[in-house]
Amino acid sequence: MASRVTASLRLKADRTGILGPGKGRLLAEIDKAGSISGAARGMGMSYKRAWDLVADLNALFKEPVVQTSFGGAKGGGAALTPFGQEVLKRYRTMLEAIDEALSGDMAWLDKQLAPEKDGEKDPKKRAGK
Repeated sequence: MASRVTASLRLKADRTGILGPGKGRLLAEIDKAGSISGAARGMGMSYKRAWDLVADLNALFKEPVVQTSFGGAKGGGAALTPFGQEVLKRYRTMLEAIDEALSGDMAWLDKQLAPEKDGEKDPKKRAGK
């Protein structure tokens, strides 16, 4: 059985969120789908929300993270820039480092969790609250 305890990473500069699980997944989905709309669909996110997040990412850095193209025979699309590829690669590397560094503690915590009852994952429901 897989561990129920996981770690996540949210990077901030001052009080501005730079990169976290949502933006990281969005970049990976854009890389896979080749479009913002395809990435949004893959995440169950609105196109506007995905577009806004891409605009935020591109404005946060000195270089664009995502390059978009409009029209043409195949229609528009989006791709990670070489800089965007590096941002995603480094984010993934940081996640792996966190998982490795915390694996023992997360495994211990996982063993301390109460078992799920009747498939309920919400601890408040398991506790009868």
